[in-house]
Amino acid sequence: MKIFVCVKQVPAVEKIKIDPKTNCLIRKGIPSMINPMDKNAIELAVQLKETHNAETIGLTMGPPQAEEVLRQALAMGIDEAYLLTDSKFAGADTLATSYTLSLAIKKILKQKKVEEDYLIICGNQAIDGETGQTGPELAEELGIPQITYVENFQLQGKKAIIERSFISEEVVVIETKLPLLLSVVRDLNDPKYPTMAGIVNAYHKEITHWNATDLSADKKKIGLPGSRIIVWNLFSPERKGELTLLEGTPEKISKELCDYLQKDKVL
Repeated sequence: MKIFVCVKQVPAVEKIKIDPKTNCLIRKGIPSMINPMDKNAIELAVQLKETHNAETIGLTMGPPQAEEVLRQALAMGIDEAYLLTDSKFAGADTLATSYTLSLAIKKILKQKKVEEDYLIICGNQAIDGETGQTGPELAEELGIPQITYVENFQLQGKKAIIERSFISEEVVVIETKLPLLLSVVRDLNDPKYPTMAGIVNAYHKEITHWNATDLSADKKKIGLPGSRIIVWNLFSPERKGELTLLEGTPEKISKELCDYLQKDKVL
């Protein structure tokens, strides 16, 4: 069985900057890290690898420095990694990104002569966009079932048993077959820290680089030309009013707070 894990390099949230001309994130020169939920996806893949004799494959799309998140995935136990990098991929929204990832997965499946016995695992969402769209759109590009908000997963042969968070405290149990795409949440597991041996081994492994030509990508479907989301404007909301610091006993603070809320017609 082949298990694909899609990971993303995201900017450190507190360092995020926006290009005023393109309204896109400025990634150059900004400290980056692996998207937190993608670590949960990697951990699940490694667990399944150990129990089901699976081969794990890490994928990311981004600039050359995005290779670093693949090194982290390899250090955590992923077997091999692919970086999809090309200036033509720049500015891609989730639709263009999922299209590009699907081309890579299809190519790998063809090279490895895999038809149906595969699983794709993604983090439920990335902290730089919070859309949660790439996983579902990737599943649609590949024409396979998808299950999001996965908080528990078991594999019995080719049958998957999934617990999916639904409404507030409700959990839905779903049974389905491979191939399948999962979008996982942080409650799924606790990602292990890489061992020193794992880190050293990760930097001795070769990472395959593919560009738009390698993937035979349609230029109209990648990067900015393939994106359907257009950001017209981004701005920080203006702060209204002044900060009022309440001091004193809990009773005094509570009374003053209620007075302010009533004055502002909140209560």
